[in-house]
Amino acid sequence: MTERCLHSIWHVYVLILCSRDKDGYYWLTGRVDDVINVSGHRIGTAEVESALASHPQCAEAAVVGVEHEVKGQGIYAFVTLVEGVPYSEELRKSLVLMVRNQIGAFAAPDRIHWAPGLPKTRSGKIMRRILRKIASRQLEELGDISTLADPSVVDQLIALADV
Repeated sequence: MTERCLHSIWHVYVLILCSRDKDGYYWLTGRVDDVINVSGHRIGTAEVESALASHPQCAEAAVVGVEHEVKGQGIYAFVTLVEGVPYSEELRKSLVLMVRNQIGAFAAPDRIHWAPGLPKTRSGKIMRRILRKIASRQLEELGDISTLADPSVVDQLIALADV
């Protein structure tokens, strides 16, 4: 089936990262747009999100790449905390340390944006293009947000952008 899929006449316009094991099986590992290049290190956003989410006070995390003068791209993390947990500088440092310990210093977020929620479609998929626009401060170019389950979360994220 894999051979048929790879040699069919249709094309996939989203670049998928995959690897092939010793038995010839292909393993899909992510999309190219979900990879951040930080100082020459290619980091999957899911890796960083998983490290952040493993913190006991983190309910959910989403990571996007942003332009960085020195590194090429920096890591911008949107973090939703467990209900009742307040935002603090100590918690921010703890989250960064968690990523450094699990992945390495190169994967540490440059910025943590406290998020009361993440922009999700009605099916629960995070709309990363909106997060990229907020992270890069392109607020007038958010595009269509009518498909979000809760469009008000976008205004909340923008209001907290400088906190």
